Amino acid sequence: MTSKMVLLMALTMILSGDVLAWGVQTGGGTIDVEDVRWIGSHGTVMSGLLYVPPGATPEDPAPGILAVHGYINTRETQDGFAIELARRGFVVLAMDQTGHGYSDPPAFANGFGGPDGLAYLRSLAFVDADNIGLEGHSMGGWAVLLAAAGAPEAYRSVVIEGSSTGTSGAPDASEDFPRNLAVVFSKYDEFSDLMWGSPVAGQVPESDKLKAVFGTTDPVEVGRVYGSIEDGTARVFYQPPVTHPGDHFSRQAIGHAIHWFQRTLEGSEELPPEDQVWYWKEAGTLLALAGMILLFFPLARILLSTPFFSELAGAPPPSKGTGGPGWWLSAVVFAALPAATLFPLKELGSLVPASTVFPQAVTTQVMVWALGVGLVSLVMGGLWHGVTGRKVGATLDDYGLTWDGAFVWRRIGKSALLALLLAGAAYLTLVLSARLFTTDYRIWVFAVKPLSPLHLRISLSYLIPFIGFFLIYGVVLFAQLRGDREPWREMLLTAALSTAGFLGLIAYQYTPLFLGGTLAMPSEALWSIIAFQFVPLMGIVGLLTAFFHRATGHVYVGGFLSGILVTWIVVASQATHVGF
Repeated sequence: MTSKMVLLMALTMILSGDVLAWGVQTGGGTIDVEDVRWIGSHGTVMSGLLYVPPGATPEDPAPGILAVHGYINTRETQDGFAIELARRGFVVLAMDQTGHGYSDPPAFANGFGGPDGLAYLRSLAFVDADNIGLEGHSMGGWAVLLAAAGAPEAYRSVVIEGSSTGTSGAPDASEDFPRNLAVVFSKYDEFSDLMWGSPVAGQVPESDKLKAVFGTTDPVEVGRVYGSIEDGTARVFYQPPVTHPGDHFSRQAIGHAIHWFQRTLEGSEELPPEDQVWYWKEAGTLLALAGMILLFFPLARILLSTPFFSELAGAPPPSKGTGGPGWWLSAVVFAALPAATLFPLKELGSLVPASTVFPQAVTTQVMVWALGVGLVSLVMGGLWHGVTGRKVGATLDDYGLTWDGAFVWRRIGKSALLALLLAGAAYLTLVLSARLFTTDYRIWVFAVKPLSPLHLRISLSYLIPFIGFFLIYGVVLFAQLRGDREPWREMLLTAALSTAGFLGLIAYQYTPLFLGGTLAMPSEALWSIIAFQFVPLMGIVGLLTAFFHRATGHVYVGGFLSGILVTWIVVASQATHVGF
């Protein structure tokens, strides 16, 4: 198959995914999905996706739902809830918390943005201001509870998913607050101790804190309605069999929210809660994401065949890497080192205070982890070269760094330019997708989003460290582990080695949780969830690194492109903790 045919296939995948995602979230064009901005407290610019179903007019206002995501997520994470509630006639505002997505930083400010979201939703003429529900996941649950406390007459019911009352600034529950509360807390939620004081998530119904919210001394019964919906004192508890982030990808968790709002708000369509289509939107955005990744390969082949970039094209020299048992030992170390150091090195990163230079706490921790792994890899690679590489005559040419023993800066510069053009082409498809179809590229908690102007500025701080890491990654990988395999086998093997350690870490953490206990390291709940995102991220990096090493014989294009791509994806998806 020619490069032009593969390029056409990639673009077709992107367009097909966009059309599918748009069709699902708009109900075939009947629901208007708008990217909105408004001014909140202290002049903060807030962002959200507004879902307006047909028939919602100033003359016939519809019930409204404020939907708020959790920490280090964005408004699109609530798509499943928003799509299904809009299908049932609710106007839904899926907002970005302060410091998240496209809402102004800093994170955690102004009640996480919840009160501002509720005020904006109530200001819309086509929303029934006396018929509003609040839904929030994790930290988003605290946001909607603060919104409810600040405007006690401005809502009628609440659903908190993977969240709790009386935690991290969220108000405590009382006999009449919050009004008509549904608690959806999953059987394998990683934050059960933080939220409800129960180390084992499956035992949350027996926790004293939850029993106090429900006004009972007995374990809370799943699905039983306590109190009175008419009086606003109703309480109900649901326990879907998923994890904390699994609430976003669970028909049961989403169905519970639908059911509660249909019972407590007026004017919705009686479409059964189990009638759901949101997962087809996820299929569409996943198809578009796959298309964007595929786009890199044919476009690179086409550009490398042009006169300007042709001097970069070339096969790598025959491998002088480790063989036999030594290869397997090197492979295990290569796969295990990044995952084994994730938790301790991110703790070191937490010592770096948030500033205007490094304003995203989690991104800074990832950066420190990358620098630490890079440094250890350099040391280990140097030792390998001294002990083994030198004996087989390995040089910097064999490691993909030089051309005939020399650093050719013109070619390194062209490598950077090629990487920038490839990233720019992929970014252009994403911007067009966002403008034309109001969607991005994602699957579950992994998302590729357009950068805001502030994100672009922030990216410049993190770009060089990430590029440095991926250049080292390429050198170490192909100094020791490169073989004489077919290119596609090399790509798959590199992707597997790059993700295996993180898959192992996830399995180690979650096996005891799924057996009815806790995470293997309960204190690392947040970073266990973050580890899931390393799997697709490093898988993509592995594919790109192997492809460009085979296509150019050097590490530069793959390292530059990986650094740009990872910086873009991480910065656009993370919380910003410093105001600008």
